[in-house]
Amino acid sequence: MSVLPLVFTSGWASGINAYAVVLLLGIFGATGLSDDVPESLQRPEILITAGVLFLCEAVADKIPYVDSVWDSVHTVIRPAAGAWVGALLAGQSGSLSDLAAGAIGGSTALASHTVKAGTRMAINTSPEPFSNLIMSTAEDLGVAGILTFAMFHPEAAAIIAGVLLLAGLLALYFLISRIRRFLRRRAQRREERRLAERVGQPPD
Repeated sequence: MSVLPLVFTSGWASGINAYAVVLLLGIFGATGLSDDVPESLQRPEILITAGVLFLCEAVADKIPYVDSVWDSVHTVIRPAAGAWVGALLAGQSGSLSDLAAGAIGGSTALASHTVKAGTRMAINTSPEPFSNLIMSTAEDLGVAGILTFAMFHPEAAAIIAGVLLLAGLLALYFLISRIRRFLRRRAQRREERRLAERVGQPPD
């Protein structure tokens, strides 16, 4: 069976939470739940590092504005992780070239990361802080649930991930105007504060 569905699903999940993907796949392989997970993902140091970084993301991802800064830092990390995991999965199965798997995993991760980062920017325009917590928790549960489902039904999981990715891109398209308005208002407030500070300065 081709590993392509699992590569696609893991790429989508990596764009949302790359550390959770590495941690879950490593646990699946170490516990014997799946034979498709390469040994390099099952190494104790990889699991410990992924676990610590996952806990850091679990906290940062639920704090307004901190989540957007975290997303900015991970603009390169998540697609790179998706490409790395995809190449490893392909090398383990031998049914897909490492280069093709890396390209699929990386590009899918970049697309889902764009959706996540843009959605968070839109959410941060809301004055209440609870939407960040709800969204982050839903993302964590979604990644865990769909990645686990992919271990038993990779094709069905890939379809679900594809639908979620398409829906997220469409939602982001409609949220762009809200994000732009928020950025304009914030820039305007900064300019007003700057002018107020200049007016309040004593003359030379």
